[in-house]
Amino acid sequence: MVNATADSENLQSILTEKFFYFFLRMRKTHVHKTVEVMRARFPEETPEQLARRLITAQSQLSFLGGAILNLPLLIPGLGLTLQLLGLVGGGACLTRMHLYLILEVALLYGKDIDDQARVPEMAAVVAGTGLAVGTPFLMQALDLNPLLAVPASGLTASGLARLIGEGAIRLYSNAVEHQPSFTLPAESIG
Repeated sequence: MVNATADSENLQSILTEKFFYFFLRMRKTHVHKTVEVMRARFPEETPEQLARRLITAQSQLSFLGGAILNLPLLIPGLGLTLQLLGLVGGGACLTRMHLYLILEVALLYGKDIDDQARVPEMAAVVAGTGLAVGTPFLMQALDLNPLLAVPASGLTASGLARLIGEGAIRLYSNAVEHQPSFTLPAESIG
């Protein structure tokens, strides 16, 4: 019973779980299933190799999502409200995709995705994705051709997926390398 209490102290709060579930439609069972499938398909690969496969797929999908995100802004006559709704919906979708990526990489490296240590990491992903979603507004502020916003947003979202994935590999692989060792030196075994 003591172990259950100690383990539960590090779990994310119910509020955090519900926020990610209801507002961003995070399904952690999907994260577990994706990692299981990757490990089954490529059993000989290291966590880093599997993570890079996920990053490649994610960056391609993020490019498409980032490009599509801006299409409502290019339609003349479409009301500003509808344009912003499309942008918010697309931004939420990109955010969710990037959150899945960081959690999948964490799980590949044996991290507990329900641990409260994941919350600041996920918050950083949400903030970074928010900046990427702002690409069309930057294009408008710079008075650039609105058609450039489509590839610019796609490239920004794709680049962000790569940054998130590579950052997650560095973070989680370093954490694995720096775990304390509880083995005794050979000299002390008598």
